[in-house]
Amino acid sequence: MEQNISNEILFYTQQLKLPQVRKNCISQAELAASENQSFEQYLLKLLELEYIQRKENRRKASIRYANFPQNKYLLDLKREELPEEALKILPQLERLDFIKSGQNIIFSGNPGTGKTHIAIGLGIKACLEGYKVLFTTVPRLLTQIRECRSQKTFRAMELKFEKYDLVICDEFGYVSFDKEGTDLIFNYLSLRAGRKSTIVTTNLPFDRWTEIFGDPIITAAMVDRLAHKAYLVNMTGKSYRVKETKLWLRK
Repeated sequence: MEQNISNEILFYTQQLKLPQVRKNCISQAELAASENQSFEQYLLKLLELEYIQRKENRRKASIRYANFPQNKYLLDLKREELPEEALKILPQLERLDFIKSGQNIIFSGNPGTGKTHIAIGLGIKACLEGYKVLFTTVPRLLTQIRECRSQKTFRAMELKFEKYDLVICDEFGYVSFDKEGTDLIFNYLSLRAGRKSTIVTTNLPFDRWTEIFGDPIITAAMVDRLAHKAYLVNMTGKSYRVKETKLWLRK
């Protein structure tokens, strides 16, 4: 009789996709009996274990779907090596209030100063707190937009892009655009302006963005949309990668 019941529990928990209930029902029943718990206490504990595991699974899936090139955490930052402005503003950014208020962050400065690491770290923290995040490079985003136009799924991608709580656009300024590319990137980033947060990492200051877009009018409009009420963080400083390479060569 008990074996039949166990088999039925196994069957229903598999069908209902309750792996933690299946895993813990026997051990929790034994614990409940030893501690003279009520049936309600026993059931509550099973449901709590299932909920905790599902929440953890959602967090892991959110990080996976964000498409981070690497999992770089804020805890791994060598903060003493960061540019002074970044070091001052980081505790405020870590609270993620900028996402709640739909504000942008623009990290600008020379390569190797921690722009991408901080952006990914903030993105991962946002995933862990339940926000929907996308990481992309600007060249990759432009390629995806163009592919969607050819496949007639352009509007679907626009709607999806609008809904992310946070989009991280890395490598802004490494590649210049033709007229069509400029219009596409401008239109896409404008979809989120004032409503949803975007983090941009760039090696160029605003006064050189015409090198990316070519058209000074669109450049001015892009700067206006991205920089409005945004955190503008100067990341100009010594490259940690150069420093680490020099230390490695001395070994």
